[in-house]
Amino acid sequence: MKAKPAKPGEIYGVPGQGESLKISVVVIFGLILVWWLVTYAGYIKPLFLPSPMGVIDAFLVILRDGFTGASFWEHTWVSTLRVFSAFLLACIVGIPLGIAMGMSPIARGIFDPPIEFYRPIPPLAYLPLMIIWFGIDELSKVLLIFLSVLAPMALGARAGVKSAAIEQIHAAYSFGATRWQVIRLVVLPSAMPEIFTAMRVGIGFGWTTLVAAEMVAATSGLGYTVLSASRFLQTPIVIMGIVVIAAIAYAFDHLVRFVERRVVPWKGRG
Repeated sequence: MKAKPAKPGEIYGVPGQGESLKISVVVIFGLILVWWLVTYAGYIKPLFLPSPMGVIDAFLVILRDGFTGASFWEHTWVSTLRVFSAFLLACIVGIPLGIAMGMSPIARGIFDPPIEFYRPIPPLAYLPLMIIWFGIDELSKVLLIFLSVLAPMALGARAGVKSAAIEQIHAAYSFGATRWQVIRLVVLPSAMPEIFTAMRVGIGFGWTTLVAAEMVAATSGLGYTVLSASRFLQTPIVIMGIVVIAAIAYAFDHLVRFVERRVVPWKGRG
């Protein structure tokens, strides 16, 4: 296919270069149209897949009347607070831990086995332990989400350490930089692209774990809403909750991308 002429300063034929927003908008509207046609024609019963208007009606009803004694905004706020509290805690712990693992074989030897041990285990597997150890209050829910986010954050920061060019590190040492200055001024900026990618992956794991976390005696939250509605076969509310969770996660992903473009504008231009 014939490509457009390269702009000044651009490299012709860069993989993935170009805007995709219009294509994404067309795909989204196309999927919604197919969804509406399938449900309108009656190929799938509303119990299994309600129409888009049915989901919108469920959203408006919950927005007006709430669900299980709590308003829509309360459910949204509670879930968002749980996920982002766990996410911030994972950033505070995971990023320094990953950099330490990348810089020190001692730290790598200490922390790599436990992280690699629990990383592939589904959160539902150690959910009973969270209940036994920390009870059924908010702490067990936040810790469950925290553990799902910690591993990708630590491993992303560890992989980012390898992005630092050895020539830059030697140059910094030759100018008299201390080890801490090398980490702060050379290693950390080089690792930031990998760290931002890990943040995007980690927040996705956090929202994925939310439903499992809100199984622990929760009385509010989007995950709780989805689970409660599923028990009574209220499929429109289930899909509505899924869409809201996806929308919040998608908005945060774009926020991280925006911050990434400001913090590491050199990414992809090497």
